Amino acid sequence: MKKVQISPSILSADFSKLGDDIKRLEESGADMIHVDVMDGHFVPNLTIGPPVIKSLRKYTKLPFDVHLMIDPVHKYIKAYSDAGADIITFHPEATENILETINLIKSLNKKVGISLNPDTEISAAEAHLDKIDLILIMSVYPGFGGQKFIGEVVKKIEDLDQIRNSKGLNFKIEIDGGINFETSKIALKAGVDILVSGTTVFKENNGDLEKNIKTLKQI
Repeated sequence: MKKVQISPSILSADFSKLGDDIKRLEESGADMIHVDVMDGHFVPNLTIGPPVIKSLRKYTKLPFDVHLMIDPVHKYIKAYSDAGADIITFHPEATENILETINLIKSLNKKVGISLNPDTEISAAEAHLDKIDLILIMSVYPGFGGQKFIGEVVKKIEDLDQIRNSKGLNFKIEIDGGINFETSKIALKAGVDILVSGTTVFKENNGDLEKNIKTLKQI
C-alpha cells in the first residue's frame, strides 16, 4: 500500500499560537509542516519570514517543508536554511538560473523542491527532475488559502508520474491547493505522494487534527 504523507499548511493555523498548533500537528500524525512564504510581490499576499520560522523550530522535530513564493528567490535561500527549513521549494519563474538555485540549496544540505503553478508546464522543470527531491504541483493559483481545486492539474500529475517511472527517478510529487477529503483521492490516484492541506486539516470535524490527517491518508 502506498505511503501517503501529509504536510499541513500553517497558513490555516491560529497565528496567535502557531507553536502550540505545530506541536498538535506532530502529535496528530503529520509527517512534516508546510510553511508558505509569500512576499506580496511574486504573489499578492504577505506571510512569514526567517525570524518566525526560527522561533517555531523548537516546537517540533518534524521537517519544515518551506515553499518560497518570493522573487528573486536566490538571495533569500540561505536565510531560510539558517532559520530551520529542511525542504526548500522555489518557483522556476523566480530565479534567473534554476540549476544555480538547486545547487545552492543542496550546498546547504537541504532537500530541493520545484513548484509549478497551474499554468506552468512540466517543461519548466523537466531538465532538472533528476536533481531534485520533490516537485510541488499547485492546484490553485498561489497567494491565498481556501481556494477551489483546479482539476486540470491532474493530467500534469499523471504525466510527471509517468516520467518518473519511465526514467527511474526518485522525486516525490506534492500537491497544494484545495485539498480536501474528495480531491485528495483524485490527487493520490494520479500519482501524488505528499498532500498539503490547510483548511481541511484545521477546520473539518470541528478541528479534530488527528481525525482529519488520518482521513486524508486513506486512499
